[in-house]
Amino acid sequence: MTVAESDIQQELSAQLGLPAPLAQATADGVATCWISAEQLRPALRWLKNECSGAFSMLYDLTGIDERLRAGAKPGPARDFAVVYHLLSVERNADVRLKVPLSGEFPSLPSVADIFPNADWYERELWDMFGITPTGHPNLRRILSPPWWQGHPLRKEHYARATERPAFHLNDQIQANLESELEFRPEEWGLKRRGDDFDFMFLNVGPHHPGTHGLLRLILQLRGQEITDAVCDIGFHHRGAEKMGERQTWHTYIPYTDRVDYLSGVANNLPYVLSVEALAGIEIPPRAQVIRVMMTELYRIISHLVFYGTFSQDLGQMSPVFYMFNDREKALDIAEAITGGRMHPSWFRIGGVAMDLPEGWQAMVREFIKYLPKRLKDYDTVVLHNRIFQGRTRGVGAFSVEQALEWGATGPMLRSAGLAWDMRKARPYSGYEQFAFDIPIGQSGDCYDRAVVHVEEMRQSLRIIEQCMQNMPAGEYKSRHPLTCPPLKEHTMQDIETLINHFLGTTWGPVIPAGEANVHTEGPKGMYSYYLTSDGSTNSYRTRIRSASFPHIQMVPMLSRGMTVSDLVAILGSVDFVLADVDR
Repeated sequence: MTVAESDIQQELSAQLGLPAPLAQATADGVATCWISAEQLRPALRWLKNECSGAFSMLYDLTGIDERLRAGAKPGPARDFAVVYHLLSVERNADVRLKVPLSGEFPSLPSVADIFPNADWYERELWDMFGITPTGHPNLRRILSPPWWQGHPLRKEHYARATERPAFHLNDQIQANLESELEFRPEEWGLKRRGDDFDFMFLNVGPHHPGTHGLLRLILQLRGQEITDAVCDIGFHHRGAEKMGERQTWHTYIPYTDRVDYLSGVANNLPYVLSVEALAGIEIPPRAQVIRVMMTELYRIISHLVFYGTFSQDLGQMSPVFYMFNDREKALDIAEAITGGRMHPSWFRIGGVAMDLPEGWQAMVREFIKYLPKRLKDYDTVVLHNRIFQGRTRGVGAFSVEQALEWGATGPMLRSAGLAWDMRKARPYSGYEQFAFDIPIGQSGDCYDRAVVHVEEMRQSLRIIEQCMQNMPAGEYKSRHPLTCPPLKEHTMQDIETLINHFLGTTWGPVIPAGEANVHTEGPKGMYSYYLTSDGSTNSYRTRIRSASFPHIQMVPMLSRGMTVSDLVAILGSVDFVLADVDR
């Protein structure tokens, strides 16, 4: 369900007292309007706070360097575009606002005071594109190191290190780089002294087991109480979006596996769905059900990692070994079906890589019979443990309103009590055919987040069982000519079909010009790939909206008033992957 373009145009025009914004048709059907930089703040303020069925979540904010885009560009003349993607739970709808900008290093007003999660998104916009959000409270690099030269997602910025001279690190350069990494509280708006006491600043990470990877947290402490925190991310930044501009549509699929690297094919799904929306490819029923079954299997795989490591963070040593053993059983099924385990890269444009192998039902049947008993045992050992409950109940709590303001999705959002799940709200890949419940919490604390994760595993088992019992016959891949790799039977008819097949295999398909962004419900929250095509064999702009990025931005808010030991519980309960944060 989407907002009719004419409706949102008329509403914005009436409220702003300006001519109707210029609409743009997109392949995903999302209401998309071009507005000026001067209209931006009034439009966002009205959409969030005043319109009927408010768009209370800034789902994503990004930029596009339009200067090298081939063909006719829809919308006004521009060098850059800044895209604001808003979501309304009440309307079950999206709206996309686009601001055209001209000049080499343009600017537009900051909206961080309207949507608090715009803080990091605007820093990323400046870091990656050199577009300045004027009025931002603390504009500085976020994914690149502070000494980085240039803005990586601009078209003139190099994509490979081999395009640059060799880098030599001497003692003086190293000393300068280390000096730039020194934490100075005043630069972050933090005080060193209170009225009659000194604050203590504690560096947690980037090498710390509680951060689950390279994440640096600087805590401002008054005694044992955390009064504020600063998150330093970007240590895992690999230019995943930049890679999308140089890889073909097909060869980029393995890169998606490495974003939320615990979720396997759940990363492939939003990407291929967006490509298929651009190309107008319809997926056969069998391929849809196979995709659902494998995505739910990887949801369980991801949640088992969360469950085991979360209990370990809080002092329990045994559960993680048992849960990782169960995860291995699920990965054995994935390996038997896909040939891969953590990174199978198995979904394809138009379907999946191959049909299900002989004997797959027996493995799946055994697993869905085995795991419920184990989950019941883990409830006794973990969720019902009084120490675990004491460390998690009332810790890191937030409301539904706060969750929407900060862009929380998935188990994070549902733990606060809102039954919002994209598989139910906007079913994709045939999810409307399956019976399952949406687990929710009440208080949005660490305990509720654990409970929601555990119950989601049980619901995933229900879905997998339905897939096994009702797997349709038919093809595992669409016969559309733009599927990739192309079907072999489309070749060896004449020289033209042979050439087309060769080009489709080596260069990949030529996807029609347009834009599309399809949301999916991943293990950690909502995932999507906002793809822009200029009618080429690769994406002109690939935007990855990850679940973990806004969730980590919430950590300072969740930690204030807590203790350092509470911070470890909060980090474990958020269920983030740093490659998903940094991309």
